[in-house]
Amino acid sequence: MIINAENLILGRMAAAVAKQALLGDKIDIINSEKAVITGKPHAIIEHYRVKFQKGYALSGPYFPKHPERIVRRTIRGMLPHKQEKGRKAFKNVKCYIGIPKDFEGKKYDTIERANVKNIKKAKYLTIKEISKQLGWKE
Repeated sequence: MIINAENLILGRMAAAVAKQALLGDKIDIINSEKAVITGKPHAIIEHYRVKFQKGYALSGPYFPKHPERIVRRTIRGMLPHKQEKGRKAFKNVKCYIGIPKDFEGKKYDTIERANVKNIKKAKYLTIKEISKQLGWKE
Protein backbone atom coordinates (compact mmCIF):
# COMPACT_ATOMS: atom_id res chain seq x y z
CA MET A 1 0.00 0.00 0.00
CA ILE A 2 1.42 3.39 -1.03
CA ILE A 3 -0.02 6.47 0.69
CA ASN A 4 0.54 10.01 -0.57
CA ALA A 5 0.79 12.17 2.58
CA GLU A 6 0.32 15.49 0.77
CA ASN A 7 -2.25 17.64 2.64
CA LEU A 8 -3.03 14.86 5.13
CA ILE A 9 -3.31 15.64 8.84
CA LEU A 10 -0.45 13.81 10.54
CA GLY A 11 -2.31 12.38 13.53
CA ARG A 12 -5.26 11.05 11.55
CA MET A 13 -2.99 9.58 8.90
CA ALA A 14 -0.75 7.99 11.54
CA ALA A 15 -3.70 6.35 13.28
CA ALA A 16 -4.95 4.83 10.03
CA VAL A 17 -1.45 3.66 9.04
CA ALA A 18 -0.82 2.12 12.47
CA LYS A 19 -4.06 0.17 12.26
CA GLN A 20 -3.21 -1.18 8.80
CA ALA A 21 0.34 -2.06 9.91
CA LEU A 22 -1.01 -4.04 12.87
CA LEU A 23 -3.15 -6.00 10.40
CA GLY A 24 0.06 -7.00 8.59
CA ASP A 25 0.09 -4.67 5.56
CA LYS A 26 3.32 -3.17 4.22
CA ILE A 27 2.87 0.59 3.97
CA ASP A 28 5.02 3.13 2.11
CA ILE A 29 4.34 6.81 2.75
CA ILE A 30 5.53 9.21 0.05
CA ASN A 31 5.69 13.03 0.24
CA SER A 32 5.90 12.76 4.02
CA GLU A 33 7.31 16.31 4.26
CA LYS A 34 3.98 17.62 2.91
CA ALA A 35 1.87 16.19 5.75
CA VAL A 36 0.36 18.89 7.97
CA ILE A 37 -0.30 19.55 11.64
CA THR A 38 -3.29 21.74 12.45
CA GLY A 39 -3.29 24.47 15.07
CA LYS A 40 -1.73 27.84 15.72
CA PRO A 41 1.67 27.91 13.97
CA HIS A 42 3.63 29.41 16.88
CA ALA A 43 2.14 26.87 19.32
CA ILE A 44 3.01 23.95 17.01
CA ILE A 45 6.61 25.09 16.62
CA GLU A 46 6.98 25.62 20.37
CA HIS A 47 5.54 22.15 21.07
CA TYR A 48 8.03 20.47 18.74
CA ARG A 49 10.94 22.59 19.97
CA VAL A 50 10.24 21.47 23.56
CA LYS A 51 10.09 17.84 22.40
CA PHE A 52 13.37 18.21 20.53
CA GLN A 53 15.23 19.85 23.43
CA LYS A 54 13.99 17.40 26.06
CA GLY A 55 16.46 14.99 27.60
CA TYR A 56 20.21 14.79 27.77
CA ALA A 57 22.48 14.61 24.71
CA LEU A 58 24.19 11.37 25.73
CA SER A 59 21.20 9.40 26.98
CA GLY A 60 18.11 10.73 25.19
CA PRO A 61 15.21 10.68 24.57
CA TYR A 62 16.06 11.63 21.03
CA PHE A 63 13.60 13.36 18.72
CA PRO A 64 14.27 13.58 14.97
CA LYS A 65 14.71 16.69 12.80
CA HIS A 66 14.13 15.01 9.42
CA PRO A 67 10.54 15.20 8.13
CA GLU A 68 10.21 11.51 7.21
CA ARG A 69 11.56 10.52 10.62
CA ILE A 70 9.08 12.80 12.41
CA VAL A 71 6.23 11.10 10.53
CA ARG A 72 7.62 7.64 11.32
CA ARG A 73 8.08 8.57 15.00
CA THR A 74 4.45 9.73 15.18
CA ILE A 75 3.29 6.41 13.73
CA ARG A 76 5.49 4.57 16.26
CA GLY A 77 3.68 6.42 19.04
CA MET A 78 0.40 4.88 17.90
CA LEU A 79 1.78 1.34 17.92
CA PRO A 80 2.57 -0.89 20.90
CA HIS A 81 6.25 -0.61 19.89
CA LYS A 82 7.56 -2.28 23.04
CA GLN A 83 5.70 -5.51 22.23
CA GLU A 84 6.61 -8.01 19.53
CA LYS A 85 3.51 -7.31 17.41
CA GLY A 86 4.23 -3.57 17.52
CA ARG A 87 7.86 -4.03 16.48
CA LYS A 88 6.80 -6.23 13.54
CA ALA A 89 4.18 -3.69 12.49
CA PHE A 90 6.65 -0.80 12.73
CA LYS A 91 9.10 -2.60 10.44
CA ASN A 92 6.36 -2.66 7.77
CA VAL A 93 6.13 1.16 7.68
CA LYS A 94 8.51 3.14 5.45
CA CYS A 95 8.46 6.92 4.92
CA TYR A 96 10.04 8.86 2.06
CA ILE A 97 10.68 12.49 1.17
CA GLY A 98 9.20 13.14 -2.27
CA ILE A 99 8.41 10.29 -4.64
CA PRO A 100 11.18 7.68 -5.08
CA LYS A 101 11.82 6.28 -8.56
CA ASP A 102 10.50 2.88 -7.44
CA PHE A 103 7.01 4.35 -6.91
CA GLU A 104 6.72 6.58 -9.99
CA GLY A 105 3.76 5.64 -12.16
CA LYS A 106 2.11 3.50 -9.47
CA LYS A 107 -1.31 4.07 -7.93
CA TYR A 108 -1.26 6.04 -4.66
CA ASP A 109 -3.88 5.77 -1.95
CA THR A 110 -5.07 8.60 0.24
CA ILE A 111 -7.04 8.81 3.47
CA GLU A 112 -10.06 11.02 2.81
CA ARG A 113 -10.95 11.63 6.45
CA ALA A 114 -7.41 12.87 7.11
CA ASN A 115 -7.41 15.49 4.33
CA VAL A 116 -6.93 19.04 5.61
CA LYS A 117 -9.11 20.36 2.77
CA ASN A 118 -12.14 18.84 4.52
CA ILE A 119 -11.67 21.20 7.49
CA LYS A 120 -12.87 24.75 6.97
CA LYS A 121 -10.65 27.62 8.13
CA ALA A 122 -7.89 25.30 9.31
CA LYS A 123 -4.59 26.84 10.37
CA TYR A 124 -1.71 24.45 9.84
CA LEU A 125 2.00 23.95 9.26
CA THR A 126 3.68 21.35 7.08
CA ILE A 127 6.20 18.93 8.54
CA LYS A 128 8.85 20.49 6.27
CA GLU A 129 8.34 23.92 7.90
CA ILE A 130 8.55 22.42 11.38
CA SER A 131 11.74 20.53 10.46
CA LYS A 132 13.36 23.71 9.22
CA GLN A 133 12.52 25.42 12.52
CA LEU A 134 14.20 22.53 14.38
CA GLY A 135 17.38 22.97 12.34
CA TRP A 136 16.98 20.48 9.48
CA LYS A 137 19.02 21.36 6.42
CA GLU A 138 17.67 20.08 3.10
